[in-house]
Amino acid sequence: MGKNKGLLLVLILLSFAFVKSPVAQLPEGFVYVKDHIPDLDVELRYFTTNNFIGKPIEGYKSNKLIFTTEATKALKKVQEDLRNQNLCLKVYDAYRPQRAVDHFVQWSKDLSDTIQKPEFYPEVDKQFLFRDGYIASKSGHSRGSTIDLTILDANTGEPLDMGGPYDFFGEQSWLDYTDLTEVQLQNRQILQDVMLKHNFRNYPKEWWHFTLRWEPFPDTYFDFLVE
Repeated sequence: MGKNKGLLLVLILLSFAFVKSPVAQLPEGFVYVKDHIPDLDVELRYFTTNNFIGKPIEGYKSNKLIFTTEATKALKKVQEDLRNQNLCLKVYDAYRPQRAVDHFVQWSKDLSDTIQKPEFYPEVDKQFLFRDGYIASKSGHSRGSTIDLTILDANTGEPLDMGGPYDFFGEQSWLDYTDLTEVQLQNRQILQDVMLKHNFRNYPKEWWHFTLRWEPFPDTYFDFLVE
């Protein structure tokens, strides 16, 4: 009897050893985008230190891109169109937890922290980031159908020249900024055209920022982790 109990205990312990860690369960209506668009290039900047704060942002625990189901279906059509032109999407952010937005707000109140100013907002006074619309207490990203992205050359893997970097706070990020080369203007137009074609609308102060028309959660701001 004792031997049988010992054997049973060993079998139970072995079974636990082979159980995989549980996968995070997303709220209904959300998906991991790479499961549906495997060739998408993803670099979540807020999971890294390469952003306007200079450190990983609250709520980002992995480089996994999360988006609503409806927005992902539309994004897949964008990728298919670009693929036919030997181009590819590169995504910097999509769903963003509310706690990340709160992190931005807290950072904006510390006027002494300007470590990233030379790279991300050289001509904007930090105290005016709210007034000028670069930071807000609520973000469309937290509703799950807003995305920040650019286009890559599929041959080289290099981003197309958009005339200004991602997350730059300044006029050169605006859609109506015209002090650009012909190639830069054309590249911005390629991005605008393909996103508009598939029902994404642009935020005029950020060439990279698009929101799905008729988004499924227009009044809901989520706060689950990116993991």
